[in-house]
Formats: sequence, C-alpha cells, structure tokens
Amino acid sequence: MRSKSHSARTLDAKALKSFAHPLRLRLYELLDEHGPSTATRLAALVGQNTGATSYHLRELARHGMIETAPELGKGKEKYWRIVPGGFSYGEPSQDDPEAASAFSFLIDDLIRQRGAELARWRAEATTAPEEWVQASGFGRRSLRLTPQEAEDMRDEVLEVLDRYRVMADQRQERSGGKPDPALGHVVVHFDTFPVGLSDGADDGAAGQGSEEGSDAGVL
Repeated sequence: MRSKSHSARTLDAKALKSFAHPLRLRLYELLDEHGPSTATRLAALVGQNTGATSYHLRELARHGMIETAPELGKGKEKYWRIVPGGFSYGEPSQDDPEAASAFSFLIDDLIRQRGAELARWRAEATTAPEEWVQASGFGRRSLRLTPQEAEDMRDEVLEVLDRYRVMADQRQERSGGKPDPALGHVVVHFDTFPVGLSDGADDGAAGQGSEEGSDAGVL
C-alpha cells in the first residue's frame, strides 16, 4: 500500500507491536476523545489499577504516541495527552511475522472503532444540536477508476484532511490544552479500496454496464 506521507510519522515495526494491545488502544482512544488526563482518572474509566494504567501509558509514550502535559499537573500529578500530528500504520515487512500480526490486529481494531463511532453518532444525532447535524454526513461512492486514478484521489483527499489536522493542532497548542466549548470532537472516516478483484473475468464484464457512481448520503 503505497501512499504519500500525510501525517507526522509512520509507526515502525516496534511501535506497531507495542500499540497492538487492547488496553493501550483504549487508553489512546480516551485521551483522543476527552483530552489530557491522569493515570488515576483513566484507570477508573477502564477498570484497571493505576499501576497497570501508568505502565501502559509509559509504553505509549516510549513510542511517541502520547506525551506528558507538565503545564496541567499539580505537584506529583501527571497529565498525559496524545502527540499532535497523527500517524499512519506502515506496511510491515513480511519477514517480520510479529509485526505483520500486529498490523492485522490494528486494522481490525480500526474497523471496529469506525463501526462503533458511526453507531454512536447514529444514536446521538436525534438529540444533537442542529448545527452539528447539518455539519455531519454519511457517504459512499462507487466509482470506476484505474489504480492510478484511485491513488491520486486518495492522496488529494488526504491532503485536505491533513490541512485541517494542522489547523486543529495549531489551535490546540495555542490554547494550552484548555477546552473550547465552541469546538467539537469531529471524526472523519475515509477509505478507498477495490472490491471484487477475486471475481472471475465474466463477472467483471457483466458489471461494466452498471451505473458509474452511486450516492448514499453526503460526504
């Protein structure tokens, strides 16, 4: 899976293996959704003792996923936050089966998380403020493209997402971590992939007369 770099870093094999842990993934999700927090507060949310939570937070920090927020803590109290800039999962070498297994685990969890987030918004949308309902959207497009066209489209979309990520990161740095009630935690799901490549040639020919694009919601 070749792609341009649209994030601050690509996780190497060691980071992939470390991140592929259910509790670490959950801790990262909580910090991403709720902002900086302490090991004690996170432990209560995940049903673990503070010692275990602290250990996994340190592991996340060791691989550059999160960092301390010294300006927020008082005394020995330590706050953790995610490192701005985002990241991507690098395609692991087939010579490293452990990294390949971790990559597979993380992709499966990403699919799970997206489904959970979509279902959550589907339930919350009925009572959400109208401006957020208008700003949200579900979408799907079915296109007939060459591999190069699909790659170009993917990179163009990721460039747009990266521009908004930079804007959001800079705003967060200027605020010093203080929450702004005017801002919402917006999640963007974007996937692009071919379907039916394993189908027979006859099936592909039969599909050539189908509609070139179909809409389901608004992107």
